[in-house]
Amino acid sequence: MIKLILIFLAVAVIASLFGYIGIAISAVSISQILFYVFLATFIFKLALNDVVKYKD
Repeated sequence: MIKLILIFLAVAVIASLFGYIGIAISAVSISQILFYVFLATFIFKLALNDVVKYKD
């Protein structure tokens, strides 16, 4: 998922350099959404790992 975030950020940078502002804004929005999904999943897995680890 991190690779997708970096790809969309690279697309945004390249698009903004060439003046395609609409594409750049869309790519940044998609990368922000992916980042928040990744962050939520990461925090959930950390919390789940603590629960399973200390279950015994």
